[in-house]
Amino acid sequence: MTWKKKTLWLFVLTGSLLLLLAGCGKNEGENAKAASPLEKNVLVEAKTDVDLSKVVLRVGAAEGRNAQSIIKAAGLDNTPYKVEFNVMQGGNLVMEALAANQMDLGTGSQIPPLFASQAANQGNFKIIATKKGPTLDQELLIGPDSSIKTVAELKGKKVAYVKNTTAQYFLAKMLTGGGISWKDIDAIPMSTSDGLSALLTGEVDAYAGYGNAIRSAHKKGAKTLQSAQQVLSGDFYWYATPDSIKDPAKHAAIADYLARFHEANEWARTHQDEWAKLYSGEINQKPEEFLSILKEENSQVHTRIVPVDAATIASEQDIANVFHGLGLLKEVDVHGIFDHSFDEIISKFTKY
Repeated sequence: MTWKKKTLWLFVLTGSLLLLLAGCGKNEGENAKAASPLEKNVLVEAKTDVDLSKVVLRVGAAEGRNAQSIIKAAGLDNTPYKVEFNVMQGGNLVMEALAANQMDLGTGSQIPPLFASQAANQGNFKIIATKKGPTLDQELLIGPDSSIKTVAELKGKKVAYVKNTTAQYFLAKMLTGGGISWKDIDAIPMSTSDGLSALLTGEVDAYAGYGNAIRSAHKKGAKTLQSAQQVLSGDFYWYATPDSIKDPAKHAAIADYLARFHEANEWARTHQDEWAKLYSGEINQKPEEFLSILKEENSQVHTRIVPVDAATIASEQDIANVFHGLGLLKEVDVHGIFDHSFDEIISKFTKY
């Protein structure tokens, strides 16, 4: 089956197809082994009058999992439009590119859009979709020899954190939950690498961070004071510029790209060994290390694209309220930074 001009094809897995495959004369294991990502999905035609062959979709992502790499690995990169993909050093740079209209579509965490929304042009973006992901490796750590047992004991202590990130958010939430406030600690903003070093050398009493720094810290004896697994939503966002949302051709291309990314993540979940070998080199990890991370993440959640819903908006509002309370943001009603024009088509994506 080919991609037709003036037609947007999106991938949706339906129960009827599963029943059909189950009765095709081969056992379930043989079918799973033989099926390609395309064969496992129904192509649903969404008619449109646009010519996608003339579209150039400029996409950017904060460093980490490369959306284009996973789409290519899954064999879903044969788009009927051109993709210009860029990996940025951080979510703030993704937002800057959107603000300057140098990008149509970007992805990152919940924090950058809040700060971008307070720029002169409100950041030139809308949040159009949510990526549900794991909340692992985001923790408040103490040193190997620390005797601290509770968050309340951090009162008067030096605590490193990564500024304007989920680490600052979950640290503030943990302090409140422990009966103390941000003002009760000596909060020291640091990069992930500097924060890790400061913790291990005893320059700080605790460190709130995420990602590889947390895994490295544990290998060197650091201990978890509290995990952010239950504090964070696991929501990551896809953002688009208002012009791209309003443009029928780019709107269609964005919907298609999100469908491919959604399906590619399911391919990666069911082909973990293959994905680990393909992608570990890009992030300077050994395949077996990355595979271990994949297995742990997939045991918590299946990464997928879902529509913007009330829970997502409530989570974003809570983050905005926390940063406002820290004096870092003006008071904001986050409803205005979300766009719901993709909700209907995203709701048709396969539900894993």
